[in-house]
Amino acid sequence: RAQLDNATAQLKRSEALYHSNAIPETDYEAAKLAYATAQAAVVTAEANLQTAKDAMEDTQVRAPITGTILEIDAVLGTVISSPTLGGGTVIMKIANLDTVQDSALVNETDVGKIQPGMPATITVDAFPTRQFAGEVVKIKPQAQVVQNATMFPVLLDIPNPGHLLKRGMNTQVKIHTGQRQGVLAVPNAALRTQRDVASAASVLGLDPDLVLQQLATGATAPRASRDSAAHGDSAQRQATGAAMFTTPSGRTITLPPGVTAEQVQAAFQKRMSGQTLTPAEQAMLQQLRSQFQRAAGGEGGGGGPGGPGGPGGPGGGGGGRAGGRGGRGARGELGSNFIVFALRHGQPVPVPIKTGLTDQDYIEVTSGLTEQDTVLVLPSASLVQAQQQFRQRFQNVTGGGLPGLRQQQQQGTPAR
Repeated sequence: RAQLDNATAQLKRSEALYHSNAIPETDYEAAKLAYATAQAAVVTAEANLQTAKDAMEDTQVRAPITGTILEIDAVLGTVISSPTLGGGTVIMKIANLDTVQDSALVNETDVGKIQPGMPATITVDAFPTRQFAGEVVKIKPQAQVVQNATMFPVLLDIPNPGHLLKRGMNTQVKIHTGQRQGVLAVPNAALRTQRDVASAASVLGLDPDLVLQQLATGATAPRASRDSAAHGDSAQRQATGAAMFTTPSGRTITLPPGVTAEQVQAAFQKRMSGQTLTPAEQAMLQQLRSQFQRAAGGEGGGGGPGGPGGPGGPGGGGGGRAGGRGGRGARGELGSNFIVFALRHGQPVPVPIKTGLTDQDYIEVTSGLTEQDTVLVLPSASLVQAQQQFRQRFQNVTGGGLPGLRQQQQQGTPAR
């Protein structure tokens, strides 16, 4: 700019001298050229200055979010590069701690019960008496194998007031997949499947074949359905004068015309003892089986949910009365079918039930039981099998018993 000021003054003097014919025209043209050159130099300098200012502003790296610095990777004097060159240089790591994200590993058997939006409760060792509320936002599709178990990462958003949760804290996550209040529930230990019902029958001293036959013929329908069916058919029984028969499960049925309770009882005893049935007895039992199946098919939804009450606990003789139970629980397979042993007329009988939610200790019963039923809690099938195997090995080693044990049993008082 000083050169421009000098060229401007020189041009004014040359112009005055030129008009007074003191200098030739060539000197005047030279002064005008010097002035134009000085103006161009000023414009170029201003452009360079603006470019330098822009470059200086680019040296200020602004955080993309407002948060807390977690790590600083660059120090004073470190040469950094932009993301367009080799992926850039990481200067620092920052995070918004108002809401943190947690990754929980869920077993593949349970991940199908989880959906985005489900609430969760998170606890950390730093605050053992405080619970943090979270929400499932995503289930990652890529599995991880942890100690030979297939797990799926589940991402949760957790509000973090006061920034109490820190990066790297170990968490315990409970995802609430369902909730029931005032429903009928029984202990999970009372449940049996079709495969292990025979071993459970052996523990109770029942004939496994007879128990399986009762389940196959539907002879152990829910008590509520039996009662309603009995009231509904009372008028018909009185009108026809048909004979009645009580099954081993405690269910009272109407016998076909011409069939007496003594005939049915004799046929049942012959079958249980392994004797051959006559064609007439086989036809009679087949007719009764068909009647059982028709009754079971028409008795839908027996045993509605019970009212509020304490959870069913162990009762006398290993039994427990079914009771209401509320609270959050992990979602079980809705509509799953199980078998429990309930006391009917003082005798244990197998009862098919349908279940709902479970919290791993108790399970909701949607049909099959009433609040007045007493359910037996039995040892697991694996424990029964292990005891049988141990007893068999013991007998093989001792030759069938301890020395002198058989003699004591033979000398003892006979059972009456």
